Amino acid sequence: MASYDEVSQPYIATIESDGRKYSVSVRVGYDGVEYVGRLWFADEAWDDLGLPDRGALPGRTKEEVIAQARQFTPEELIKRHRRALSEKRRFHGLRKATDDILAKIRYLNQVAISMRAGLLDVEGAAQEIDLTEKQLHALIGRLSNFAGVED
Repeated sequence: MASYDEVSQPYIATIESDGRKYSVSVRVGYDGVEYVGRLWFADEAWDDLGLPDRGALPGRTKEEVIAQARQFTPEELIKRHRRALSEKRRFHGLRKATDDILAKIRYLNQVAISMRAGLLDVEGAAQEIDLTEKQLHALIGRLSNFAGVED
């Protein structure tokens, strides 16, 4: 999903799964085309953001998305919670390395755009592009250290 102008996360229900209680909310934001919601499951015993469901709930309005989320039965919410648990990220090191690579690629692109727009001098931008490219190669060289390692 793209960046949202305004994100809200209203409460939907409380479910019990595997002997634990989870507060269910739906995070809703506007992506420039439509409102999109994702269910979030937060263990009531923990003070964290919770676990997102990968399934998206699209709608024309924020209220429409919230209404969709409230239509789920407790059994459906439990199934979605179990799906969220099964899809939970296990390879955090690899994910962080991937995020770092993507951030460098975005930076590289921004430097090139700024250079072409005349906001950066060509020589300085070329040095920055070369440095960023070397950093990308170093990050990629370390990917195998993270692949397949759960944490």
